[in-house]
Amino acid sequence: MSFIYNFKKIIVMVILSSIIVLLMTIGISGCNLIFKSTETTTTETVPKTTSSIEVPTTNTEFETTISQNQQQIIYTNTQYGFSFSLPDSWEGYSLITSEWEGNPIGSDAVTEQGSIISIRNPKWTQENPYQDIPIMVFILSQWDLLQQEKFHIGAAPIGPTELGHNTRYVFALPARYNYAFPTGWEEVEKILEGNPLKAF
Repeated sequence: MSFIYNFKKIIVMVILSSIIVLLMTIGISGCNLIFKSTETTTTETVPKTTSSIEVPTTNTEFETTISQNQQQIIYTNTQYGFSFSLPDSWEGYSLITSEWEGNPIGSDAVTEQGSIISIRNPKWTQENPYQDIPIMVFILSQWDLLQQEKFHIGAAPIGPTELGHNTRYVFALPARYNYAFPTGWEEVEKILEGNPLKAF
C-alpha cells in the first residue's frame, strides 16, 4: 500500500510539474507577445515623433538652402573688375550702358563723366518698367574730387553711395536712383543689402 501511495504521489507531482512548466511557458510567450507588440508600436511612433520634431529643422535648412542659392547668377565685368550677384529670378537680365556727367558747383559745364552700367530685370517692359540696378563707375581721382565737392552729379543734395572699389575704380549707386519707386524697387533694395558687388 505504501508503494502504491508513493507511486500515485509521484505521478501527481509529475503532472503538477508539467502543468506548472506549461503555464510558465504560456506566460513567457504571452510576455514576449506583449513586448513585441510594444516594440512595434514604439517603432511606428518614433518616426512620427522624430518627423514632427525635425520639420522645423528641415524647413530651416530648406530656407537656408534657398537663401544661399538665391544669389547664384553672377554678372562679371572684366573691363572694370567687379562681379555682381543676382537672384535666380533675374536669369535673362540685360545690361543698359549710359553715362553720368559731373558739373562744377554753380556751373552747367561738364567737367567729368563716366559710365553707368544698369542691370535690368528680365520682367522689364515698356508698359511696366522694373527697377534697374545702376552701377556708376568712377576712376579714383574722380571719386576724390567728388568727395571734395569739386563737382556734383544731378540735382540731388547727396552724392552717390559707394558699393565697392579696386585699385583703379570706385563703383557707386546713384543718389535717389529709385525716386519714382517703380515695380521691383523693394527687391533691388533687398539685393543691395546683401553687398552683392565684389571688386577685384
